[in-house]
Amino acid sequence: MADLVLRSDEDGIATLTLNRPDALNALSPNLFVELRGHVESIAGDPDNVGCVVLRGAGRSFCAGNDLKSIQAGEAAPYPEYQADTINMIENLPQPVIAEVRGHCYTGGLELALSCDLLIASDTAKFADTHGKWGMTPRWGMSQRLPRRIGPLKAKEMSYTARAYSGEEAAAMGLANHCIADDRMDAFVAAMAADIVGYSWHSARGNKMLYNKGQDYTFHDGLAFEMAESPGRGPDIEERLKAFSKG
Repeated sequence: MADLVLRSDEDGIATLTLNRPDALNALSPNLFVELRGHVESIAGDPDNVGCVVLRGAGRSFCAGNDLKSIQAGEAAPYPEYQADTINMIENLPQPVIAEVRGHCYTGGLELALSCDLLIASDTAKFADTHGKWGMTPRWGMSQRLPRRIGPLKAKEMSYTARAYSGEEAAAMGLANHCIADDRMDAFVAAMAADIVGYSWHSARGNKMLYNKGQDYTFHDGLAFEMAESPGRGPDIEERLKAFSKG
């Protein structure tokens, strides 16, 4: 049986690929179990992994929760398993880039929202279709989506179940960029290479400060930064020497 999530590593970049292309990478409980195993492994390997790319095999990132698996009675290890796994992705020390082609619907959108950066193909289609199926979010969308694009646009997406293009996603701040599909792999690879080419200490510290800082008011957030910023990294002297020589 083929792996439901593939992992490849190169030059400090770990790429995780949802591998159910015939089902548009729909999120079955078994896929989540495999995904979580990779996420736990990456979280425990900060010395060798400096950036993560999350993508889907084939023409779609992820069509959402696998309704067929729900109907068939397939179940996760416990009720909050999927939500906890998405939280773990968000809380990885390494920056995570979502590379989105084709469908990014509902559960797939919730998965993408756990990533730090999102690059959309011009083939991408984003939607929250909970209303189509008589469901409501349980994996964090009600918190992450309005923080990403604002409450007005988030409500529009959820109330209408409309699909938005990659270009629209970039315009509303859901995606960082919308890129022609034939340039996607190279663009994401270059961005990941940029991230691992600079200080991993800084990237992790910035991620922690940005993510946890959202839990505070502005003035409390300033105090949090002053108290909790990791400060100088172990490679600062080497980098300053390289700068002075350049």
